[in-house]
Amino acid sequence: MKIAFSTGPGLNCLGKQPYMYCLFLYPKGSTYFLSLTATYDFLAIEDASKDKVMDVLFVLKAQEGSQNVSCFAEGLDTPCVFVSAVAGTNGETLWERPLAPEFHWAQCGLDGLGETERGCLLSHSNQLTAINKYTGVVTWARLQPPNLRSTLPVLSVSDLDGDGVSDVALVAPSPTQTQLAILSGKTGVQIGSEVVLDTAECTMHLLHATGKGSNYVLLQKDSGLYGLALWRIAAQAKAGMEKGLKKDKHWERKANDSSGLVSIYESGTLRYVLRTGKAEGPSNLLLVTGGSVVLIDGDSLNLLWRVNTSTVLSEPSFGHFNKDGTLDIVIEEDIGNRIKRVVILDGNTGGTVWEVNLLASPNSPMPASVNTINSFSVFMFWGLMPSEANATRDLSEERRSYMLYPHYSSVLLEKSNVMDHIIAFKATLLERGRHACYIMLTGPEGEGAEGTVDLSKRKLKQDVTDSRVLRLGSISSKDTNEDIKEAFQRLRFSDE
Repeated sequence: MKIAFSTGPGLNCLGKQPYMYCLFLYPKGSTYFLSLTATYDFLAIEDASKDKVMDVLFVLKAQEGSQNVSCFAEGLDTPCVFVSAVAGTNGETLWERPLAPEFHWAQCGLDGLGETERGCLLSHSNQLTAINKYTGVVTWARLQPPNLRSTLPVLSVSDLDGDGVSDVALVAPSPTQTQLAILSGKTGVQIGSEVVLDTAECTMHLLHATGKGSNYVLLQKDSGLYGLALWRIAAQAKAGMEKGLKKDKHWERKANDSSGLVSIYESGTLRYVLRTGKAEGPSNLLLVTGGSVVLIDGDSLNLLWRVNTSTVLSEPSFGHFNKDGTLDIVIEEDIGNRIKRVVILDGNTGGTVWEVNLLASPNSPMPASVNTINSFSVFMFWGLMPSEANATRDLSEERRSYMLYPHYSSVLLEKSNVMDHIIAFKATLLERGRHACYIMLTGPEGEGAEGTVDLSKRKLKQDVTDSRVLRLGSISSKDTNEDIKEAFQRLRFSDE
């Protein structure tokens, strides 16, 4: 295991070999680092300190935490799982909570866990643990439902047991069937019995609300995408629990008489299913198959548009390329010879509004964006310009990030970025109007592998300073490089 040591200021090393981590604190607004023994593909952005600046929650495996809390003192096997919240302003640890190993998954932003505003739920060892995001206090802990190995996402559903607190549903696929269990958000106690959603393994699930306010659990099967009404599931789990849940007559007319499944889209090569709207409320559905990107009306289920594609390399992301108020879609296509095409599709028509070809660097994050107050987004993606590479260059030795601002659509800002193995990445807004940044977890390959792991924050405007201006095509902006960088520096950001 690699251990990081330094005699410089601001360094605190805790723990004993081979499980040691170091905390590097830099001035407010600069990059901060945490070097840890092991971490996982999980980052959550929440206001854990109630200071109106978003903070970062992550999970690590260690023998001892940064606040002198050890696994041994808590009666846990060593090393154990630590859930940690660090301040978005300077990286200081706000709280940490040791839990029994091993770690399976975590999800934050769930309504009503233990009656808090929103909390985090973790699956670890044979347990489910709900944690208060403000304090790290365990609000409830329960054994996993027997014979259920649940997967993300956790579904946040309305109050089904009448205690005034939203509840949660866990979906557990297996080779022979896919099941769902409903838990009380307040106590974690299972409500009713498990429900078999399908007699096959479903590779993806998602909660979707129709325009009538009826909730459906979407299931990705070998033959396509299907929906099962939450009221049907609740009734099977416990008689009478479906009361108060809305039904959608349009969807139910399409339901199979025996299974209750609603066929949404048939495809044997379905890869991604995403909602284009916010977590709550109506939304269209974006689907990626082996050869197309498809947008379906999330209420009528009518096909809005379909675009033929080559292989899509990563999950699509969203942002605003124009001012029509509709989210546009960013995809990465494999076009051969180690080259990917980054394409922005118009959200209304599916037409291409912008594109660029890049060499596909291994272990690069998917595209991301942050909204600005003037209706556009700043887009960020990774790769390497083909014009700057040669046939013998090892792409694992070069990684660059790019920023696009649609007002200067013929210009990119390019920055040489970290070469460490990226475990998790998020572009986000930590503070309203400003403090747009990206958070990265880097470390050894293999989730949970031991080694030195860094948690870092980098402001987008810091990257502007360190970037060079690239002009695309024969028609480019007449503004000078300095003018373009200044325009990026003047941007104000929005979380809407």
